Amino acid sequence: MSITTYGLQQIKKELQHLPQEQLAELCLRLIRYKKENKELLAYLLFEAHNEQDFVESIKAEAGFMFSQLPSQSYFTAKGLRKILKMLAKYTKFIGSKPAEIELLLNFCQNYLQYVIKQTSHKPIRLILIRQIEKVRTAIGKLHEDLQFDYSQDYNKLLDDAESKLPWLNKKSYLL
Repeated sequence: MSITTYGLQQIKKELQHLPQEQLAELCLRLIRYKKENKELLAYLLFEAHNEQDFVESIKAEAGFMFSQLPSQSYFTAKGLRKILKMLAKYTKFIGSKPAEIELLLNFCQNYLQYVIKQTSHKPIRLILIRQIEKVRTAIGKLHEDLQFDYSQDYNKLLDDAESKLPWLNKKSYLL
């Protein structure tokens, strides 16, 4: 005996036939069980109309989290991963590549400002390198006009990173 799983198209067709009250009841039941579903619905209802303000509030929250990072390398790496997890969740909610790039660039800038510069702790270094590579990949997927705008910010970030971090080679990450 197996449980039948339904595809997105089948679910979509079925939802179109439901009355509004039953649809609202299903939504409330769905968000009761998962915190992320509740956060997504709250974003869609209250924040989606003003994406730029939402992005700015995420940047402020990430900046606060950076300012609270501990000085021990192991715990710094854990804190950085926590920040990245938060950013990934909200970029998934927003669903916009420019917003994702903006948040990742902000993460990298905060990293340069708050994280110990001379660290020899490899996980901390790799966190920045992976984010730089993510930004580079995401910029390549944008429209040409946006690529130009974000590539300037990206190159400024690389210049700043190379001047502050002796272990970073800018040439490896140029667009």
